[in-house]
Amino acid sequence: METTTLQIQVSSEAALAYRNASKEQQRKMDALLSLKLCDVGRSKKSLEDIMSDIGQKAQRRGMTPEILESLLNE
Repeated sequence: METTTLQIQVSSEAALAYRNASKEQQRKMDALLSLKLCDVGRSKKSLEDIMSDIGQKAQRRGMTPEILESLLNE
């Protein structure tokens, strides 16, 4: 698969997690993000619908607004 460099804005926490990851973990994060971006690009759903679906799945798995806020503030 051909790759290209893409500069995106992420939270400081996400950037730190990426920078602190091993090269192998970074490669896996790159692949995961690439797959997700491709999924969004191919989907007939709007980005808002996709984000809503992700949020609903997270809630079913036990994510609460309080837990999310705590994670974002770490």
